[in-house]
Amino acid sequence: MASLADQFKYDVFLSFRGEDTRHGFTGYLKKALDDKGVRTFMDDKELRKGEEITPSLLKAIEQSMMAIVVLSENYASSSFCLQELSKILDTMKDMVGRSVFPVFYKVDPSDVRKLKRSFGEGMDKHKANSNLDKWKVSLHQVTDLSGFHYKGDTPEHMFIGDIVEQVLGNIEPLALPVGDYLIGLEHQKQHLTSLLNIGSDDTVHMVGIHGMGGIGKTTLALSVYNLIAHEFDASCFLENVRENHEKHGLPYLQNIILSKVVGEKNALTGVRQGISILEQRLRQKKLLLILDDVNEQEQLKALAGKHKWFGPSSRIIITTRDKKLLTCHGVEHTYEVRGLNAKDAFELVRWKAFKDEFSPSDENVSLAQLHVIERVVAYASGHPLALEVMGSHFSNKTIEQCKDALDRYEKVPHKKIQTTLQISFDALEDEEKFVFLDIACCFKGCKLTRVDEILHAHHGEIVKDHINVLVEKSLIKINEFGNVTLHDLVEDMGKEIVRQESPQDPGKRTRLWFSNDIMQVLEENTVSNNVMDNLAFHH
Repeated sequence: MASLADQFKYDVFLSFRGEDTRHGFTGYLKKALDDKGVRTFMDDKELRKGEEITPSLLKAIEQSMMAIVVLSENYASSSFCLQELSKILDTMKDMVGRSVFPVFYKVDPSDVRKLKRSFGEGMDKHKANSNLDKWKVSLHQVTDLSGFHYKGDTPEHMFIGDIVEQVLGNIEPLALPVGDYLIGLEHQKQHLTSLLNIGSDDTVHMVGIHGMGGIGKTTLALSVYNLIAHEFDASCFLENVRENHEKHGLPYLQNIILSKVVGEKNALTGVRQGISILEQRLRQKKLLLILDDVNEQEQLKALAGKHKWFGPSSRIIITTRDKKLLTCHGVEHTYEVRGLNAKDAFELVRWKAFKDEFSPSDENVSLAQLHVIERVVAYASGHPLALEVMGSHFSNKTIEQCKDALDRYEKVPHKKIQTTLQISFDALEDEEKFVFLDIACCFKGCKLTRVDEILHAHHGEIVKDHINVLVEKSLIKINEFGNVTLHDLVEDMGKEIVRQESPQDPGKRTRLWFSNDIMQVLEENTVSNNVMDNLAFHH
């Protein structure tokens, strides 16, 4: 999807009084914008012949995404400038994705609004002009817009730097990179978009996306963001909330939102100050806000505390592994991301592993390649991250190398997959971890009533709460038949955690499930007390 900036020939149109600032402030501003790669239109003297605005200038305004109006001392004395200003406001004001920034250059904004001093004197020159009333309205309207006021008390280059920073923030591409080959997303995008109910009313809606790690929550959120961002006054995709919270703190994340949405950079001293400022600033915007990978309630309270923080028709999308966070925050609609079906999984692996040999639509797959792909699809069980990691790993490998790698990964999970899935495990309390490992190693597929009965002997009544937490964090599920299930890769993740307790000596591990290991430790009498307790307990 092309960014909004790609729809225009120019990023910025400069409106100014030539004799006041062409060879000074506006000229320096033009160079500063050019130096940052901003496509800037600044007319030359030849275009300003006569009193009427030329078709070339009218076209340039229409082809510009935003305008900077430099209101200097003699601006109002020029009928040319006033025509230009009216055209800019008619074309851009209140238009989604377009902006007008007034720069009050050594003039008081109140003089512009109330037509005092040089602006009153300048307008007096146009008393006979039929457009006088329209121009007065335009000057009044431009003072209502958020802009910049230069009083001459700071270095001009610093002031210009602030303007350039604001412009760069506004022309940042809306379309964010998602992936080079997306498959199986279309139906999920349609479903999520329907939950967002764009354009239906002025209500603020929050929608949650939940599911296990690596299942595609962020990819889905990015795809929907790129699809609908152009319909909002402002948008912000706040990625890696969990990681950035741990590294930098919540005020850092609050600052990112303020910078992206309203162009402000505040030296926030704490979360409460950030909440106060966010609530004050965001309510003026129809905003699309994505909070990606949320894992704590305090993050939601600090970044999207209440619906009333946001302007009418705003939409907030939250991705998380923990469904309970969404429920506790009052998120009205939630969507669980599912894995890919076998057909889509096959296509994804085929393209990732053998993209140099044929196109994704090519049916000419050798039997050896087909066997490798089918093994990967079976191993990943529809998990997109696992499919991509395994497929990419097999790129430019021989069939024998692919088979050897699969043999390894079926015994010891791929590190990237293990690390991604284990994040959810690491966030558990100690007793919740014990319950999860028991289920992953010994109780997959068992009736919930039976699992509850067995684990109750060790954990007591609280085991029900532990199991609910595991469900909420997308680590296990209870199917329609009342059986405890979990994704094959999550099962492997749990078993690998136990295997790492003693990679070489099964007798020192806390749980045993593989019959050969059990026979070995019993025959050699190398089982530890912990394992004996667990074996008797699980049997």
